[in-house]
Amino acid sequence: MQHILIAEDDPNIASDLKLQFQHEGFEAEIVFDGSLAEKLLLRKQFDCIILDINMPGKNGLEVCKAVRQQKITTPILMLTAFGEVEDKVLGFESGADDYLTKPFFFKELLARVKALLKRRITQPETAQVMKIDTLVINLSAKTVSRDEAPVKLTAREFEILTMLATANGRVVSKKDLIKKIWGTVVEVNTNTIEVFINSLRNKIDKHHTVKLIHTRPGFGYFLSTAHEA
Repeated sequence: MQHILIAEDDPNIASDLKLQFQHEGFEAEIVFDGSLAEKLLLRKQFDCIILDINMPGKNGLEVCKAVRQQKITTPILMLTAFGEVEDKVLGFESGADDYLTKPFFFKELLARVKALLKRRITQPETAQVMKIDTLVINLSAKTVSRDEAPVKLTAREFEILTMLATANGRVVSKKDLIKKIWGTVVEVNTNTIEVFINSLRNKIDKHHTVKLIHTRPGFGYFLSTAHEA
C-alpha cells in the first residue's frame, strides 16, 4: 500500500483528503504544521508528499527546500491558493514536482498523485550521459552540469530537459511535452510548460554567452548551440 503524507493546516481539508485517499486504497497520514512535517519526512519514508504552501512553523516552500537538501527524492505536489506564475516558479525552484491551485477537485489531485507515482516506478535506469556544448546530463545519476558546475533541477525540470535533449535539436511541442511528462489523465495548462522553460533558462542559460534553450514561436522548444533548428 502506497503511503502519502498530507501537510495541510486546515483540519477539515486535511481530514477530508485523508479519507478520500484511504477510500482509493492509499495509506494517508496528516500533519498540520510545516516544522512537524519536515521532522516527520526526515525520519519516515513516504511514496508521495502533498504540501500546502501556507502552514504555521515552516511554509511549504521551506519544507520542500529542506527535504531536497537532504537528498530526499520523494515526489512533492504543492497546494497553493495563488495562481500567479511567480508563485509556481518558487514552488518548482524549491524542488516541487507539481502544483495544484485551490480550490480543486479531489479527482484531479488523485490523477496528479497517481501520475507522479507511476512515473517514479516506471522511470528506466540507464548509464547514458548526454552532452550539448558544455551541458552534461547524466541520466543514471539524475545530475546536470554546465561548464562543470552542477545545476540543481527539480525532477520535472530534469524530465523536460532530458526530453528536449533526446530530440537532437528537433522542436518539441508543448503538447508533446505535456503528454510525455504528465500523461493523458491530467489536464495541464500550456502556461505550466512556459513556467518550467523559464526556470530552466534561468538555471542553464542565464550566465552563459551560448544559449541552449530556444523557442520556435507557434511550434515549441529545442536545444541547440545555434538560434535556428
